[in-house]
Amino acid sequence: MKTDVTFRSSRLTLAGTLFLPGTPTAGRLPAVVIGHPGGGVKEQTASVYAERLAREGFAALVFDAAHQGESEGEPRGLENPFQRAEDIKSAVSFLVTRDGIDPDRIGAVGICASGGYVPYAAQTDVRIKAVATVSAVDLGSVMRDGSGPARDPRALRSMLERASAARTAEARGEAVPRQEWITEAVDAETREYYRTPRGHHPRAVQPWPVRSLDQIIQYDSYALIHLISPRPLLMIVGSEAGTAHFSRDAIEKAAEPKELFVIDGATHVSLYDRDEHVTPAVAKLTAFLATHLRHGAPRVPQRQGSTTSRSFR
Repeated sequence: MKTDVTFRSSRLTLAGTLFLPGTPTAGRLPAVVIGHPGGGVKEQTASVYAERLAREGFAALVFDAAHQGESEGEPRGLENPFQRAEDIKSAVSFLVTRDGIDPDRIGAVGICASGGYVPYAAQTDVRIKAVATVSAVDLGSVMRDGSGPARDPRALRSMLERASAARTAEARGEAVPRQEWITEAVDAETREYYRTPRGHHPRAVQPWPVRSLDQIIQYDSYALIHLISPRPLLMIVGSEAGTAHFSRDAIEKAAEPKELFVIDGATHVSLYDRDEHVTPAVAKLTAFLATHLRHGAPRVPQRQGSTTSRSFR
């Protein structure tokens, strides 16, 4: 069962879809907010996970970020990490006020860039009782560091100059300067997902405003990730994902309870939609959420020094 919904975030109306279990259950439901990848829309991988989690007994809310998809916000396509985090908190606010949802049993799952936004939002929004990510990416680090710490600092300066020039152009009433998300520099599997029938959606990965750059560059997904504790953190990655280092580094910074779960053979993008990799990811998420969102679940005391890493083969 799914229902189109709307809610407000920073004076903007966001468009969402609420997935509910098909079989009626007694009492109020545990719920999960699911954030879509950067440039993506709610109809893509976020809904793949939401539909499956709803089958497992959770209410699952997906939504288009402000400025994206069917949600309000100008300029269109703006990728603002701070607004993205606010959208997640606003989605939680929508759920806690909805009949049939247990306000004390709400978790959040972030996919790709939302794997940065969800932990960032949860650091300070303690209404989120369990935090999980799939193929997490810190967009701020991507833009600051590029392929590694040896990135030419002149490239960073150039991006900031372009973003500043774009702001000036917008202030003068000129057309919004934009750039493509999906370029030749992007790996082939990502291009396949977004640009072929495999995952294409007409509202996804539109050229984004260049001034997104300065907002992304100053953003750090995991700087305060230890604040999630004593709430649990689960980060799921593919063994073949080039982005897995983001989750490994974040887990190192996080406080207990925390777990890194590795799915053997999976890539970053195969965890979006490939059944052989989505199925074990959903099974892990289901067990994690069922454990930590069960009614009256005890608070887990903070422990230091261990990281659990497991593989699905």
